[in-house]
Amino acid sequence: MRQGRSTRAPLIAGQGPLAKVPPLLAFLVVIGLFTAGVLVRGVLGAALLGLLAAGVAVLLAATWQALSPGHRLGRVLVLVLLVAVALSVV
Repeated sequence: MRQGRSTRAPLIAGQGPLAKVPPLLAFLVVIGLFTAGVLVRGVLGAALLGLLAAGVAVLLAATWQALSPGHRLGRVLVLVLLVAVALSVV
């Protein structure tokens, strides 16, 4: 079996604004925004999901060069799914 990298190692080393954000907090914020957007529905729900999609797009653009083609595809699919959900709650 091939040994992978440690799950505790940073994915992309850096000193950016999100470097000090605990992963659990980021996860909870994303889950909270997604849940609120889906439950609220309408324009406000779509706006919350749009805000989340914009954040995902910014992070994808910032890390594009460091990602492998497989990871790029996966993250683009997540972004497309998020936009589709945002359009469906309007």
